Amino acid sequence: MKPMRLATLRALGAAALVGALTSAPAMAQQPAPAQNAAATMDAIKARGTLSCGVNTGLAGFAQPDSQGRWTGFDVEYCRALAVALFNDAGKVRYVPTTAQNRFTALQSGEIDVLPRNTTATLSRDTSLGLDFPAINFYDGQGFMVKASLGVKSAKELDGATVCVQPGTTTEQNLSDWARASNIKFTPVVIERQEELVSAYLAGRCDAYTTDVSGLAATRSAQPSPADHIILPEVISKEPLGPAVRHGDQRWADLVRWTHYLLLAAEEFGITSANVEKAANDDQRPEIQRMLGKTGGLGAMLGVDNAWGVRVIKAVGNYGEVFERHLKPLGIQRGPNAQWTQGGLQYSQPFR
Repeated sequence: MKPMRLATLRALGAAALVGALTSAPAMAQQPAPAQNAAATMDAIKARGTLSCGVNTGLAGFAQPDSQGRWTGFDVEYCRALAVALFNDAGKVRYVPTTAQNRFTALQSGEIDVLPRNTTATLSRDTSLGLDFPAINFYDGQGFMVKASLGVKSAKELDGATVCVQPGTTTEQNLSDWARASNIKFTPVVIERQEELVSAYLAGRCDAYTTDVSGLAATRSAQPSPADHIILPEVISKEPLGPAVRHGDQRWADLVRWTHYLLLAAEEFGITSANVEKAANDDQRPEIQRMLGKTGGLGAMLGVDNAWGVRVIKAVGNYGEVFERHLKPLGIQRGPNAQWTQGGLQYSQPFR
């Protein structure tokens, strides 16, 4: 579809269009930091379960089945932390969160960690009082349209309606990109992702914008994925990672090194199937430290020294997690490949 076929959409809201292009979207609500943040790990152990904030439902990342069992890339990080703390991947309470309430849930103490496809930014790190211990997925924002529109490039979206979630980096990026590209659009702003996707599918907007991984997840869930096209332009950097409350370095350390454990295991060829053998037989010094044979590193994190073996046996290494949940959506490793394969992912040393 050429830009002139979108012209009829301009009448849907000139005032909203002007507003979208002249004012930045409102920042997410900024709750006060929770009290006694430094006691998070002790509170989790005393409670006996980890409270983990996840998406309300995003294929490949966090989604419940008909029995209420959660699976996905983000869910594996919840399970890994539960194994590190309790040696039981089932000791997790999954708390579905929206783009609007996810930070409040974390700051209020309703959840202990937020591994919910959330972008690390300066304002979230400072004014919202969050810490992002690690980046577990490098992403970027894109656009998806129905193939029937005939649009091949985001540059053809002048005059289009675009579905977007409020209170997100996505909303801000969309306005910034439109200004820089001299493109006018009418936003269709809906908070809940399920309703936003429904609006896109019903034709209330011409394009749906979010992280490219989220677009791939949405497309894969459709009866005919080929009816939807992810346009080639990537308009932002979206470093995604688990968030914790600021001021609780002990808890942040465990979250950070759990991610590094999964990365290092992949780099060293350690999998869920061979980790126990590696723990007993591998003589490489870093692997011996990582798997608790020497060094006492687990105790430094507030867990026992065998935590690495338990975690890898339960969820596998980073590559296994990626292959299990994201590759079926058509998501390639790209920048999330190991540093030895030209990617950005690598672990800090276990020493």
